[in-house]
Amino acid sequence: MLRIGLLTSGGDCQALNATMRGIVKTIMNNTSDEVEIYGFLDGYQGLIYNRYVQLTPLDFGGCLSRGGTILGTSRTPFKLLDTPEADGVSKVPAMKKNYKNLKLDCLFMLGGNGSTKTANRLAEEGLNVIALPKTIDNDTYGTDLTFGFTSATEVATRCIDDIKTTASSHGRVFVIEIMGHKVGWIPLYAGVAGGADVILVPEIPYEMDNVIKAIEKREEDGGRFAIIVVAEGAISREEAAMPKKDYKKLVAARVKPSVAYDIAEEIAQRTNREVRVAVPGHTQRGGQPDAQDRIFATQCGVEAARACLSGKFGIMIAQRNGKMCRVPLEEVAGKLKFVDPDGELVREAKLLGISFGDE
Repeated sequence: MLRIGLLTSGGDCQALNATMRGIVKTIMNNTSDEVEIYGFLDGYQGLIYNRYVQLTPLDFGGCLSRGGTILGTSRTPFKLLDTPEADGVSKVPAMKKNYKNLKLDCLFMLGGNGSTKTANRLAEEGLNVIALPKTIDNDTYGTDLTFGFTSATEVATRCIDDIKTTASSHGRVFVIEIMGHKVGWIPLYAGVAGGADVILVPEIPYEMDNVIKAIEKREEDGGRFAIIVVAEGAISREEAAMPKKDYKKLVAARVKPSVAYDIAEEIAQRTNREVRVAVPGHTQRGGQPDAQDRIFATQCGVEAARACLSGKFGIMIAQRNGKMCRVPLEEVAGKLKFVDPDGELVREAKLLGISFGDE
């Protein structure tokens, strides 16, 4: 008998179901053992409170193209892992108890950086855990790609494409806020794919003078409109130089919904242009996974299942240089993969004339 557990933790994305399908199909096709599948509901909360559903392979029919997660998800912050729940339940002991009571042979955890830290903690506590790199932000350390990223980038790119027609019609400057709180992979890729004039990401602090120059140059060159892609975590050079405590106070005191609105207001004041803000928001997490995500999610599921069947645990599935591989959880847990300000795509974007507000 082989007993496996599945849970999806943290923010949702488009290819979670496709990944679980890959795990289950591979296991079912490559073992003669009877298999029991337990799906924990709403992430680690399901493991903490023993809320689960017993699944069969038929439950994963149609999952390849279905977005979101059939198990539900939630956030269980790692920094609060040793803080009891509101009802007094101690998280880690409860998860260990429920894992052992179900006699699980392996727990597959689909999650991002914080979720991977928790997975590593459970592995250190003696549980057989395999993590799979889920996040639209593509910021999980140790892997070149995460599932959810290409689908989110596609949504963001379509948003830029759609806004261009109305921006052109009215001769407006559009500030488009793209998801990316700490890292700017989606704004970078969507901005290049969508032909943005300015891309502002957290890793490259900007100066408004440079943003204004880019807009004015666009107008001087005959451009009727301008597209400014702004990561939700974009930061100015002045703000980047602040102590973290002071910057957090500044953000907390912000009256407008986000930095995109502050940038839009300053552009309007300094250029006398008509400026609008567009925020695709959670649409970037929604809808069907694109083809690339379906393929990569399936590869992750297959490799995770292979690792389980060969008794390899305490790992995260990754892709490096186009090859699927396994990396120790302890080496990657909780680390972020940032955009390199001197990286190839940034350099190429600048050669195209795209401004990052830094020069």
